[in-house]
Amino acid sequence: MNSQLRHLPQIDTLLQQPHVASLVATYSHDEVRRALRETLDQLRRDIRGGGVVDLPDFASEPFAHSLVDRIKAGRQPNLRPVINATGIIIHTNLGRARLAPEALQAMDQIAARPSNLELNLKTGKRGSRYDHAEALICQLTGAEAALIVNNCAAAVVLALMGTAAGRKVIASRGELIEIGGSFRLPDVIAQSGAELKEVGATNKTRLSDYADAVDEDTAVLLKSHTSNFRIVGFTSAPSRNDLAQLAAERDLILMEDLGSGVLIDLAPFGLRDEPVVADILKAGVDLVMFSGDKLLGGPQAGIIAGREDIIAGLRKHPLLRALRIDKLSLAALEATLRLYLPPHDPLARVPVLRALSQPLAEVESRAQRLAGSLAAVKGVDVEVMASAAYVGGGSLPQQDLDSFSVVVASAALPAETLADRLRGGMVPIVGRIHQGKLWLDMRTVTDDELPDIVAALGAIAAT
Repeated sequence: MNSQLRHLPQIDTLLQQPHVASLVATYSHDEVRRALRETLDQLRRDIRGGGVVDLPDFASEPFAHSLVDRIKAGRQPNLRPVINATGIIIHTNLGRARLAPEALQAMDQIAARPSNLELNLKTGKRGSRYDHAEALICQLTGAEAALIVNNCAAAVVLALMGTAAGRKVIASRGELIEIGGSFRLPDVIAQSGAELKEVGATNKTRLSDYADAVDEDTAVLLKSHTSNFRIVGFTSAPSRNDLAQLAAERDLILMEDLGSGVLIDLAPFGLRDEPVVADILKAGVDLVMFSGDKLLGGPQAGIIAGREDIIAGLRKHPLLRALRIDKLSLAALEATLRLYLPPHDPLARVPVLRALSQPLAEVESRAQRLAGSLAAVKGVDVEVMASAAYVGGGSLPQQDLDSFSVVVASAALPAETLADRLRGGMVPIVGRIHQGKLWLDMRTVTDDELPDIVAALGAIAAT
């Protein structure tokens, strides 16, 4: 081992080798030096790991080519497209909602040319970026007005800061949720400058609990949809209608942090616990906040919809500028919202909705086609199995969707290694390990992604 370590050359010596030195003319000196250092470090680890390592011919052209491969790999974008074969439709770690082609086209057009982002084309004077999608949101939800910021957490902070800073917010203990990244609703309320007044118990909160807690400093009754967990059994909570009546009687604002937010009824697909935004507003909620990149199927955005007088005040709040939505997300959101209008069918045009409403027979057919293509790959065993997919994104946590997966096994590679290799490919593929095998769920895979999966597994089997 020590002998091989002594035979590893210095980086400065390697830089003087003709084939290596020629790379500096094409790539930067720093990149070539970094590639050499990484290569030598890897060789040291291999040697110290035991056994005899075949050292390369450091003066050869193939060694220089290996440095080029390493440099090119280092130039790959950090943020890359992946194939989601996890069965989780709105996967937070994988970018949440897949955008519709219409949304991508809208982003491309707005990115490539100047736009009327803040110009009123009719008057020629300064306009507002918040006007472009407001009418669409109102049309689809029945809201009097709407405002768009960069995510739902920002929408909650702005709504509370603009209505309850220095005053009290009443919320049920059973709805003081924590969302991804350890962000907790009580902390969000505190950052808004409001004071949280918890009422009820974890599993039961009555209307009288809210009513008894109201005092002269109270500004808001806050309801939060527990979209990422469920409390079952001995539970109760007042209806939105009752809370709305109480808020009206006490001159308070009733707002709801919906989290995900859906514009159409998903009950026909067995998903019954996600309230429709329009129904929430009809029940008397004054302000509702929801996401753009979850069940709505658009880009990251936080939407505030409801009473015109409240939203007019939020438009003037100085925090709004720090939370404003960018032009590309706004273009994608507007294009996505238009897919909910006739003659479009959002179930067919919005990828998130298409994935959760796709007939099981189509999912199984995709699985069978992939399995058939993989049958020719040597060293890989595949079978089609029934599986369960999930909406994800903090939505409908206890409701799964029937699905089919292609289960992949290799006699030469453990499932974990196979999964690692797929994630490390030119087109990263993310599946899940179950029962000691790799499962690729076809509800979250599209037809045009099948060839990439076949190519990736074929390349792994050939090594």
